[in-house]
Amino acid sequence: MSFGITELVIVLVIVILLFGTKKLRNLGSDLGGALKGFRGAMKDVDELEQSENM
Repeated sequence: MSFGITELVIVLVIVILLFGTKKLRNLGSDLGGALKGFRGAMKDVDELEQSENM
């Protein structure tokens, strides 16, 4: 079962109607911050592993 563009647009409209654009913006910024923190932690782990291997 595959979703087409029209189904995705309908779901997006429903989500916007339920949550509103302000909450979606906040959710997007929170998600972006979480991803940035996760990437930073992964970078730190990689650097630590490289320094231990030397």
